[in-house]
Amino acid sequence: MSHLPQTLRKLTLIALVGTVLFTQAVWADTWKCEIPKVTEYDHVSCLSEGLAAVKKDGKYGFIDKTGQVVVPLQYDVTWGFNEGLASVRQDAQWGFIDTTGKVVIDLQYNDAQLFSEGLAAVKKDNQWKYIDKTGKVAINLPYELTYGFSEGLAVVNKGDKWGFIDKTGKAVIPLQYDKVWNFEEGLAMVKKDGKWGFIDKTGKVVIPFQYDLTYGFSEGLARVEKDGNVGFINKTGDIVIPLQYDDAGGFKEGFAEVNKGNEWFYINKQGQRVD
Repeated sequence: MSHLPQTLRKLTLIALVGTVLFTQAVWADTWKCEIPKVTEYDHVSCLSEGLAAVKKDGKYGFIDKTGQVVVPLQYDVTWGFNEGLASVRQDAQWGFIDTTGKVVIDLQYNDAQLFSEGLAAVKKDNQWKYIDKTGKVAINLPYELTYGFSEGLAVVNKGDKWGFIDKTGKAVIPLQYDKVWNFEEGLAMVKKDGKWGFIDKTGKVVIPFQYDLTYGFSEGLARVEKDGNVGFINKTGDIVIPLQYDDAGGFKEGFAEVNKGNEWFYINKQGQRVD
């Protein structure tokens, strides 16, 4: 397992790293993914939907599992494939290609994110909007920033406040938080007045604002941090694994990797060490 939080998602990575792709080693370690065994490229990403982005001499394309080039190396940036389409940039314009390399939505946008739940956020003429897979505008946004849909809701930002919209564009959770994270397992972590807590899809606070740092729920548990100590809570906010670690990743297949005293090891959901 990775030392990085398991709950990171591709769309959130876009939010975190802008238009700079993770290095091959970090990406692979985070996602425990499969990378084609090729050596002639400067960068090789994880396989996603059967294809891996590769970079050579400043250009990106895609190869399959065997190393065969499927999409020629001609793009300046790509976020890889999700839901059958990849966002690609060429000459400062973004668009979308399918897994054969065919351009299905013309390169015309100033920015573009991955498709998620059938919609992708794109920016044109300084305005964000959501489009469907035909390129038709589904939602016009009066917001400064957005990140893709997760569990039916999308993060939006205006000024220094964040909230959530539904697929009609309605702000179902008002823009009132200092920071937010996508919904995972029915809850979203949000920050207000310097502390993190969790809300449900109605906007109700289900876990009070009390933590210095949190990560989204994974397998029913969330990593939380207070005063430099890390532990895990359940969806009612009960501390099920005491805050006693220096660092931790999220749970995956029943286990989480934790750090204490510069030693990394695994624990189960009862907090028992598993060697």
